[in-house]
Amino acid sequence: MAFQVPRMDDRESRAWLGLVAVTQLLPAALDSQLQREAHLTHFEFMALTALRFAPESILRMTALADATNATLTRLSHVCTRLEKRGIVERTPSPDDRRATDIRLTTEGRRMLIRAMPGHIETARRLVIDALTPAQLDALAQITGTITDRLSGGEASPPPHD
Repeated sequence: MAFQVPRMDDRESRAWLGLVAVTQLLPAALDSQLQREAHLTHFEFMALTALRFAPESILRMTALADATNATLTRLSHVCTRLEKRGIVERTPSPDDRRATDIRLTTEGRRMLIRAMPGHIETARRLVIDALTPAQLDALAQITGTITDRLSGGEASPPPHD
């Protein structure tokens, strides 16, 4: 009995390989810009952004790990580096002394605000400005569907041609 290797047609292959290329190239480009201009990694930037929009700029470590799709170990190392730089503070959670809260400091907020224009300019240059409004709408729908699938949510059915 011969084993059939699953295959993709040309359209599927182009879409898949394009997505893989973007997921490999875009994070490196964002990291490079942020490290050069703000001395932050893209992961650190995303963690600080999650804290900025949290009530009182505080999140429990587990909630921040969920928001950044990170392991607690990785996040703990990152928070240690950021804490040494005065960007975040760790405190025992008042609700559960076994848990740790992370708070964005005033200096951390300033750093994030200074980093924002360069990050937005890079996102625009690399992605937003390269697409038509219809392509942006399609990208939002596509990434939403894939994100739902990856996060275990219900993905909307693909549109029929």
